[in-house]
Amino acid sequence: MSMETLISIFLGIGLAASAGFRVFVPLFILSLASNFNWIPVNEAWSWLGDVPALVAFGVAMIFEISAYYIPFIDNLLDSIAIPLVAIAGTAVMVSTLVDLNPLFTWGLAIIAGGGTATAIHSATAVTRLTSTTATGGIGNPLVSTVETGTATVISLASIFIPIIAFIFVVFIFFVGIKFFKKLSGK
Repeated sequence: MSMETLISIFLGIGLAASAGFRVFVPLFILSLASNFNWIPVNEAWSWLGDVPALVAFGVAMIFEISAYYIPFIDNLLDSIAIPLVAIAGTAVMVSTLVDLNPLFTWGLAIIAGGGTATAIHSATAVTRLTSTTATGGIGNPLVSTVETGTATVISLASIFIPIIAFIFVVFIFFVGIKFFKKLSGK
């Protein structure tokens, strides 16, 4: 496996993890990066860099971020976002994998991309539900701010320093596992 392939895998996993926090933040940042030719995308996904895609993802991102600041609506969004998160994680992963066998590309995209995004989203949904229960929804805007900030940082790191983004994702998983083990008393 070439270094370029490994970097594209790190890039895809970082963006997929970011999709677990916010569906449209990594799609917008990937679209922006593709538009400015900062990163290569899979030839079939070159439309991501077109202005209409950039505008659509930007508008969707603004609506998504805004909606997560409304208590109880944010919990509803968490429920309906699960399939979208899996699709977004798979899409960002497959779009960044270039020059790979299609079977390997799609398998990796579904498992690593969709799986990573879904796992992170599931953890954030539990965190938000806990916040809603503990604070009556008053603490949810803080949770939303942290999630949006994390999605943005991981997305930008994925574009510019993919290995650091990948390490950050591994760290998030490690901390999340420790946290949920502590909560469950194991």
